[in-house]
Amino acid sequence: MGYDSITTELLRIEEAGLYRKLRRVESDQGPMLRLDGRDVINFSSNNYLGLANHPSLCKAAKEAIDRYGCGSGASRLISGNMTLHEELEEKISELKGTEAALVFNSGFQANTGILSTLVGEGDVIFSDALNHASVIDGCRLSRAKVVVYGHCDVDELEQGLKDAPSNAQNLIVTESLFSMDGDEAPLADIVRLAEKHGAMVMVDEAHATGVYEPSGAGLVAKLGLGDRVPIQMGTLGKALGGFGAYVAGSKALRELLINRCRSFIFTTSLPPAVMAMGMAAVDLVMREPERRQALWNNCERLRSGLKELGYSLGDSQSQILPLMIGDATQCMKLSEDLLQRGLFAQGIRPPTVPPGTSRLRITLMATHTREQIDLALRAFEEVAREMRVEDRG
Repeated sequence: MGYDSITTELLRIEEAGLYRKLRRVESDQGPMLRLDGRDVINFSSNNYLGLANHPSLCKAAKEAIDRYGCGSGASRLISGNMTLHEELEEKISELKGTEAALVFNSGFQANTGILSTLVGEGDVIFSDALNHASVIDGCRLSRAKVVVYGHCDVDELEQGLKDAPSNAQNLIVTESLFSMDGDEAPLADIVRLAEKHGAMVMVDEAHATGVYEPSGAGLVAKLGLGDRVPIQMGTLGKALGGFGAYVAGSKALRELLINRCRSFIFTTSLPPAVMAMGMAAVDLVMREPERRQALWNNCERLRSGLKELGYSLGDSQSQILPLMIGDATQCMKLSEDLLQRGLFAQGIRPPTVPPGTSRLRITLMATHTREQIDLALRAFEEVAREMRVEDRG
């Protein structure tokens, strides 16, 4: 792509109302942000439990640097497999109730690597229509046939399983909590269909890890499906407040990924500070269920308030509240109007979401105060009033 074509493509993006720019955060990742020089209430973070700036994580990171230094030096199959990596994996397997776990450098690397390791040409992947981009890319890299079933449509999924070649390895992949809609996958039905038709199940728990009871292990554990979901992926960011990702499952799964997974093998391993933060976060998640309760209390307060104001939140069942707008330009205007009132709620547009479904992706944190939520509701009430005036005009 030459310079002229790059410029032309940027113009097309701008004309379509899809131009993106980076905003600068000048503070820690708390319920309040210093954003582009102004203080705003933060409703655009995946820091669901408020751990990203927790003193325990900061202390653990500092101590790890003092003892182990800053970098790991190599990939884990060379000289980068440090004590902290294995200790973190033991903690994750304890949290998830599995035989073993394996840490990855990011959720994107985990999903692309796991999928392309487990299936290949001649196999079939069944993927929910609203799965994350990393799942989509992992499906493509696998070279397996990909069957995209309608969002949470178990009838369409079952028909696909019936039509699959009898000699193929079938793999169903779904998020447990969908990152842009905030709704839960019908995991019990999916597992039942997998067992009926001899398919594997992989569940992406990125946005559910740390959030669901009884121990913060995720939606799979909440539903009592841990023994029936052989591949559970999640992240060390988001509710766990740090960085990186994991897969939890059997010892055989771990060994296969170590030997075959390209996104694990061919990358320098995560640094000591990240591993130490991860361990501190898992400890907090298991030890402090009151954080989850505070998160759910905040969710209910904001959700009910927005619905009273007439906003549509789709089928959200979680800390992710998609305030549906539809038009991309109108969505971004609403986001900017709220920002002028001291509230940061990021607009989400295609290609992140399907055309015509642009929305504000509002996310709650356990550390939001009652006063901050009430201030947010007043801001939403003001912009709703203005939107109605404009509609009448």
